[in-house]
Amino acid sequence: MKRFYKAVEAVSVDGGHAITLDGKPVRTPARAPFVVPSRPLAAAIAAEWDAQEDEVRPQSMPMTGLANAAIDLMATRRGEILTDAAGYADADLLCYRADAPAGLRVRQDESWQPLLDWAAEHLGLRLVVTTGVVHVAQAPGTIEAAQRHLDAYDDFTMVGISRLTQGLGSVVLAAAIAEGHLAAEDAFDLSQIDELWQESLWGVDDEAVARRVLLRQDLLDAARFMTLTRS
Repeated sequence: MKRFYKAVEAVSVDGGHAITLDGKPVRTPARAPFVVPSRPLAAAIAAEWDAQEDEVRPQSMPMTGLANAAIDLMATRRGEILTDAAGYADADLLCYRADAPAGLRVRQDESWQPLLDWAAEHLGLRLVVTTGVVHVAQAPGTIEAAQRHLDAYDDFTMVGISRLTQGLGSVVLAAAIAEGHLAAEDAFDLSQIDELWQESLWGVDDEAVARRVLLRQDLLDAARFMTLTRS
């Protein structure tokens, strides 16, 4: 749509912080009040609105989009979103190691196993590791343990974790970011070990690189959203 406003402001309201355009409060796509929990997140969202030029382009406003999801989707689908994210504990990327070549397997073991050890100690997730891509059953109660941990997060943080879990293929990596144990950039690199190994053998695929750039930015946006939410 065309930009129809001149002034953008982040303002304090009951329950948090809102965004006004020419003094009128922004609403979500579902017409709910657009209220976020922290001043830094509101400021970042206001900056997105203010940066729009002749047209308002939602794809250039990731903080706004994630906040809309936290307000509209979590109100009606929190249980479903939480279940989907926790379900990655049953097939977490970090549990599936290569049987060959040996160099790739060593890199996976050295990079991924410390995170699984951390998850066992801090999250109560003791995940079984296997070789190859055939599904390995985790111990009974594993998904439920993941659900209990994730359910402690507020709606805004949970939206970020959901995005991270899907993009990384790992609830362990997503939780490590949320807990401040791992930087988002490092988590993304760890999720790409297999792809980068293949690239080192067969050369660069421009389309794959382009997809990786977009995915990386999407995940960094989700991590930034969580950080701003808690600021």
